Amino acid sequence: MSIRFTAKAHRGMVALTVAAGLALGVAGCGGGGGDDKKPKASASAPTNRGSDPSAQEGEADGILAEMKGSDGLLLQITSAERDSGGFLTVNGSLVNDGDKSVTVPSQVRGDETEIVRHGRSLGGATLVDSKSKKRYYVLRDTDGRPLTTTGFSSLKSGESLAVFMQFPAPPADTPEVVFQLPTFASATIQISG
Repeated sequence: MSIRFTAKAHRGMVALTVAAGLALGVAGCGGGGGDDKKPKASASAPTNRGSDPSAQEGEADGILAEMKGSDGLLLQITSAERDSGGFLTVNGSLVNDGDKSVTVPSQVRGDETEIVRHGRSLGGATLVDSKSKKRYYVLRDTDGRPLTTTGFSSLKSGESLAVFMQFPAPPADTPEVVFQLPTFASATIQISG
C-alpha cells in the first residue's frame, strides 16, 4: 500500500517540479537579445533584491528565500507546501549566477550511505522546526532513493534547474522552518497549506 502511495506522491512531485520549472522559465524569458551580458544582468536582478536585508526575502518575485552557495550557486526557494498526506514539499531553483560552468558540490546529497549510493541528489537537505525542536530529513522511497531532484552534476553560467525536496510535514501549528543544505547558507521559509 505504501509503495503505491509513494509512487503516486512522487508522480505528483514530478508534475509540481515541471510546473515550477515552466513558471520560472516563463518569468525568465523577458528581454532577450543577442548580448550575453544583458540577460545575466536581468537574471541577477532578483538576486540583488533577495539578498537585500530590508526586503522580505524576495516576496515580490515569488521567492521565499535565496541562499548563497559556493562558486556563484544560488538556491531560490519558491514554495513550501503541506499536503493532506502528511508531507511537506519544498520547490525552487538551483541557479548558477557565476561567470563560468560549475560542478554542484557532492556534499549537497549528504553523507548517509543509503542516499550516497543513489548518486547526485539534494538528499542532504534538512528542515529545522525550532518550535517543536525537531529536524526533518528528506524522505526516501522503498528502495532508499531520496524524494528529491536527482541526476544533475553541473550548471552552465546563467543556467537554472528546477528542484524539489519532500519531507515529513511539521505539525500544522508550525508556520515556518529553517531550511538547510550543505555548502549553502541557511534560511527561514514560510510553510503554506
